[in-house]
Amino acid sequence: MIKIAFIGAGNMTTHHMKAFASINSVQITGIYSKTIEKANHLSSLYPTCKVYNTIQDLYNKTKSDLVVISVSELATEIICMECFKYPWKCLVEKPIGYNLEIANKINEEALKYNRDVYVAFNRRHYASTRNLLLELNKTNETRYIHIYDQENQNAALLSGQPEIVVKNWMYANSIHLIDFVFLLGRGNIKNIINIIPLIDNYILTKIEFDSGDIVIYECIWNAPAPWSVVVNTKNKRWEMRPIEKLFFQDFTSRQLQEFELDDLDIIYKPGLKVQAEEMLKVIRGEKNNMPKIKHALDTMKIIYKIYNN
Repeated sequence: MIKIAFIGAGNMTTHHMKAFASINSVQITGIYSKTIEKANHLSSLYPTCKVYNTIQDLYNKTKSDLVVISVSELATEIICMECFKYPWKCLVEKPIGYNLEIANKINEEALKYNRDVYVAFNRRHYASTRNLLLELNKTNETRYIHIYDQENQNAALLSGQPEIVVKNWMYANSIHLIDFVFLLGRGNIKNIINIIPLIDNYILTKIEFDSGDIVIYECIWNAPAPWSVVVNTKNKRWEMRPIEKLFFQDFTSRQLQEFELDDLDIIYKPGLKVQAEEMLKVIRGEKNNMPKIKHALDTMKIIYKIYNN
């Protein structure tokens, strides 16, 4: 059995537990959280899960292969620093820290202890994303990628997010979409051009890859707009809007056609079941599609360049 422990007892932990527990080779071993009542509730759902009072006990008494860390942005650094003391693999909810400086500190600590740290970019594991990548791999045509983002700092503040996190909301939330830059663009980034720097509530950036692929990142702040990802090639167009769905349009057609939804993205929070299966491949030493902490750091560096140039 592959033993998995959890830190945090919020909504994401609930979804992660459900996904991992559905796999026969998994044992949910324990949970640590400052919110004891929530931890007790989650523990009661899984017979092998116990609540522990410290991260040290969580590791020493379970000897888990993997710890899933789903805590607030402000708590991520201190929790990661403590977890890296133990030789389990780590799956951390994004972002890795609330800004690039904190992310660098966490990465340095992971390197210091030589820990395997992976990041839960669950949108990479959506059926829509996986189908898009399968489609794109069928052609070598240049990709013109349009990422359309919308962020609402006012709503984030009203929902109880700390001010420091909201000030860095491009790391906390835009990272979901900006991760598609590296996922869809091929080769190395050769140029980032801020066509329109952040003015009032609008930003427009062009990202050029040495493969010829081009990404346009566009974001509306504190105003209405959708999230969407569009990829155009010479002969086909794909659109994810909402991100959970994928549509395509052939060159000879004016009609958008929809890819069929995956039941795994209906039964479980989208992407989490496939992500759990990919993490088990990591633990078994098999080929996998899990992004490491370096991928998260590279994405946060792109965010920094977009918003600080």
